[in-house]
Amino acid sequence: MAGRTPLHDLVASSTVAMEAYWLFNPRGRRFRGHYNVERLHAALPPAVAQARPFAESAARGKHVFIFATLHYWIEQAAFMSLALAAQGHKVTLGYLPYASWKSEIHLFDLRRQALRTRDLLKPAAGLVNSVNFLDLRPNGPLPPELEGQIGQVSRYDVMYTHQVEEVDATDPLYRLRLERNSSAAGAAIAWLTAHRPDVALIPNGTILELGAVYHAARHLGIPATTYEFNDQREQIWLAQNDEIMRQNTSQLWADLGGTSLTQEQEQTIRQFEAARMGARLEGKAARRWQEVPARGSGSVRAALGLDERPVVLLATNVLGDSLTLGRNVFSSSMSEWIARTVQFFANRNEVQLVVRVHPGERLTHGPSMVDVVNGSVSRLPEHIHVIGPLEKVNTYDLMGLTQLGLVFTTTTGLEMALNGIPVIVAGQTHYAGRGFTLEPKAWDEYLALLDRSLADLPAYALTPAQVDLAWRYAHHFFFSYPRPFPWRLISLWDDLNAWSLERVLGPEGQAEFGETFRFLTGSQLRYHN
Repeated sequence: MAGRTPLHDLVASSTVAMEAYWLFNPRGRRFRGHYNVERLHAALPPAVAQARPFAESAARGKHVFIFATLHYWIEQAAFMSLALAAQGHKVTLGYLPYASWKSEIHLFDLRRQALRTRDLLKPAAGLVNSVNFLDLRPNGPLPPELEGQIGQVSRYDVMYTHQVEEVDATDPLYRLRLERNSSAAGAAIAWLTAHRPDVALIPNGTILELGAVYHAARHLGIPATTYEFNDQREQIWLAQNDEIMRQNTSQLWADLGGTSLTQEQEQTIRQFEAARMGARLEGKAARRWQEVPARGSGSVRAALGLDERPVVLLATNVLGDSLTLGRNVFSSSMSEWIARTVQFFANRNEVQLVVRVHPGERLTHGPSMVDVVNGSVSRLPEHIHVIGPLEKVNTYDLMGLTQLGLVFTTTTGLEMALNGIPVIVAGQTHYAGRGFTLEPKAWDEYLALLDRSLADLPAYALTPAQVDLAWRYAHHFFFSYPRPFPWRLISLWDDLNAWSLERVLGPEGQAEFGETFRFLTGSQLRYHN
């Protein structure tokens, strides 16, 4: 906000004055800041030209409202909007032109960003309506229930940003997020009430204004689809009337859980797991899941100084990850669960506890689970070992030594089950309740389960039927739960080179992605192999 004067305040306070500034001051349209939607300037007009012939011949579809904030989501939503409009839907793209979710911005700069976005979206007029949420006025105070949900979204925003699990209501970031989320929810209530679309299509749906607008739509009873992208190319996760980051796989399991894998499916998931274990890319994977290939459990045993006592493996998540927000079951936080678990094992030297801190912590700035472990007892006993995020240890090598797994929500729990290892799950994770994990609901139940397990570890090993269930679930989660989709957020421009709008709308693209577009716009989601 440096360099802004009272004159800027005055201009920004008037829509007419801002329009005049924008019209008569071309130099003021040049952006040097972080908000960058300039690639739309070149890419959108030819995409519109590709979409129009399809739209002119398409059968009339639904009224679809798409919401986006932050420049990269707006870019992605613009092409999704065009694709849906070309398939016959009446599409409205609502946007908030923020460059950052965590930084203050002068109203003058925010309105400049809004005007630039409006101009860049103009070529799509006639196909896609656009609405700047800054121009919308709330109908009144938020209903109490929705106000509570917006407060929770704002707390998640702080957790996600600072990578913490406790939020101070006086934190300036919390106040900023609460103000923006409340404003977005109020604007959404006003627009959605007036226009009542058939479906709202919203990225993520858990954090930021994305979560606020999702909750506003559901408060009004408007069907809402949320979506996110995993680590695979040409794939999307989506959920109907639910937050996609909660990864509710109940429908997936209802549709596919009762059938055995074919020989080809079993081979596919085993090759996939072998690639993850070997730190190799497989199929459409965009990243490796291990830093180093597996070297054998003996090398890890020697490196950690483990003896022949049974090994319990506790695998952590990264703090603030969207997949951990609001996932507590019996603990107040993941940190509390880890600390109390370490305290429990400090007095149980008949086993060895290995805490595998998530390697993703190397990319974060929040508190480390290493500090949580070290701070839980005055001095770690010799039978408790901590593997930090920077240590190049293959988790699968650890599994080869493990007799019991402890997890919060990490997929490592699923992978341990694939190897017949009993797993106690402490958080709400997508694979819980599928028949191959243990899920205590209270502290006393958890601690009692630990006592019983340690007293007879072989008795808790998974049965062949449970291992089969785990492999079946893993295949469906990794290969049926994601839907085919052409344009991922982080590789949008490369993906558009591979899948132009014309190609996506043509026979090849519709054969590949047509069903996903129908699910995105509210056709009942069903899963098939």
